[in-house]
Amino acid sequence: MSAQLEVQGHRFELSKPDKVLYPEEGYRKQDVVDYYRSVAGPLVAHARGKPLTMRRFPDGIDGSGFFQKEASDHFPDWVRVVGVPQRGDRGVVHHVVLDDEATLLYLAGQACLEFHIGLSTVEDPERPVLVVLDLDPPDGTGLDELRAVTRRTCDRFRDAGLDPHVQATGGRGFHVAAPLRGDREFDEVRAELRELAEAAVRDDPDRLTVEQRKDKRGDRIFLDTNRNGYGQTMIAPYSLRARPGAPAATPIDLAELGRVGPQSYGLANMARRLAQKDDPWADLGSSHRR
Repeated sequence: MSAQLEVQGHRFELSKPDKVLYPEEGYRKQDVVDYYRSVAGPLVAHARGKPLTMRRFPDGIDGSGFFQKEASDHFPDWVRVVGVPQRGDRGVVHHVVLDDEATLLYLAGQACLEFHIGLSTVEDPERPVLVVLDLDPPDGTGLDELRAVTRRTCDRFRDAGLDPHVQATGGRGFHVAAPLRGDREFDEVRAELRELAEAAVRDDPDRLTVEQRKDKRGDRIFLDTNRNGYGQTMIAPYSLRARPGAPAATPIDLAELGRVGPQSYGLANMARRLAQKDDPWADLGSSHRR
């Protein structure tokens, strides 16, 4: 069974629309496509111009999913694909660039549940336009503690001249991100963020860590700077996660933090949220950039 979709003048087939991708909830591929249609405006705005990495689950989240950077040969020719050099003379990766709703819905129909975006643009892949600190808590961390660390991280961003924006990841923690002018390379940006994270650890060593090895973190929240490297990615705002419940990465206002958890929004309630509240990251492109 299949269905025909027409989006922005492009016609394509949605195969097996009743295929269940989230077994616990019974969410089908059609439900996933409908979800992405409801968030297309803000999601595409944040992904536009950046190299895309897809996470696909043809057999649903209980099956074997995979990450995909290289665009498939069978993708329609109207899907924008751009070659991005790899470092170290390792050739070129031909990334999809998610510039429009038609591309988003086509990829959702290919069982792409998660959309991960680069922090730089395909036009200038060496210089990030976003910096992101991932607050990754261990099991057992209280939500109040995680929220307090997120607030203090926002304060540190401001002290460093950055404009913090918070995202519930749809996973375990929160992201604190800030826009950049795109005039510095990844290595410099990551080094400065690492200094910020290490200063936070010095001030609160019993609660925070920058230790890469999980077995050395103990019960401390990991301040992860690793996404700020060439070729690395972050989960796109409003992307679903391949987790039970179909949570989604959700930009939030700092004032909301006291009532929002990492998985508060997703397929079941995101459309209602966006109908009641504008995208808190809508100003990301025009806000203060360092």
